[in-house]
Amino acid sequence: MPDPYATLGVARGASEKDIKSAYRKLAKELHPDRNTDKPNAAERFSEATRAYDLLSDKDKRARFDRGEIDMDGNPANPFGAGGFGNGPFGGGGQRGFRHEGGFGGPEGVDISDLFEGLFRGGGMGGGGMGGAGMGGRRAPVGASVQYRLQVPLTDAALLKPQRITLGDGKTIDLKLPAGVEDGTQMRLAGKGEPGPGGNGDALVTIDIAAHGHFRRDGDHLRLDLPVTLDEALSGAKVKVPTADGAVMLTIAPGTSSGRVLRLKGKGMTRKDGSRGDQLVTLQIELPPPDSALAAELNSRLDGWADAHNPRAKLGV
Repeated sequence: MPDPYATLGVARGASEKDIKSAYRKLAKELHPDRNTDKPNAAERFSEATRAYDLLSDKDKRARFDRGEIDMDGNPANPFGAGGFGNGPFGGGGQRGFRHEGGFGGPEGVDISDLFEGLFRGGGMGGGGMGGAGMGGRRAPVGASVQYRLQVPLTDAALLKPQRITLGDGKTIDLKLPAGVEDGTQMRLAGKGEPGPGGNGDALVTIDIAAHGHFRRDGDHLRLDLPVTLDEALSGAKVKVPTADGAVMLTIAPGTSSGRVLRLKGKGMTRKDGSRGDQLVTLQIELPPPDSALAAELNSRLDGWADAHNPRAKLGV
């Protein structure tokens, strides 16, 4: 039974990087499509692939080093010297392989795209891990990396790109998806940890930060807007902040505190690309008690009482 370390030409203490590098070198050298004039190239390529499959799996590698399994992952000599050596992928020879214009896998499964997928940056997952002894398994991709990104509420409303620095030190501008919400998760393909089958992904969870003035209400934004007594009594045009910038809002004469005015299309961006509204609640602020206006009002209102009951609709 061949030794996987000897097959790849690495020491027993070799790192994962060294093992991967050795396999890539052998795969380029021995791939049958590049060695049509060398009949033993297919068998050597198969052995190298089986060796890599074992040594790239930490658990299998540890079990092999302890003598628990052989190079094919079978129990070491479970029934004596014979073992499973005559199985389709055991020491009794490579059965089920054929070369018909490409390199075949078990029972003729075509893995001709393995070579291209491996070295085009697609890792070992492009053709589905063909080759003898691989059982059709894909090489594992690297681990996913989790990130949390805090986004200002107004940026989320406008879908402003967010700059994020990844674990490798690279900075990218992240485009927020329409309909983004607190807890939305975005997947950045290939931005995770490296692995034999290619890089894993980066998973970015969005945290929408609270705002000092605006509150989210579904697809809408709410704002409490203070107005003076004279603006409410006589009417006025006042400046109102929005996620897009300040706009002018008309207040009708005799407006009561608590009235809600609507600014169309100034809310959150929906999944279909449209925008919700901004709902502005007017809050009348009386002048400070020690101001000249307050003294004048008190003087004019002395002895006067409003006859109507503003709480009548509440049943009290």
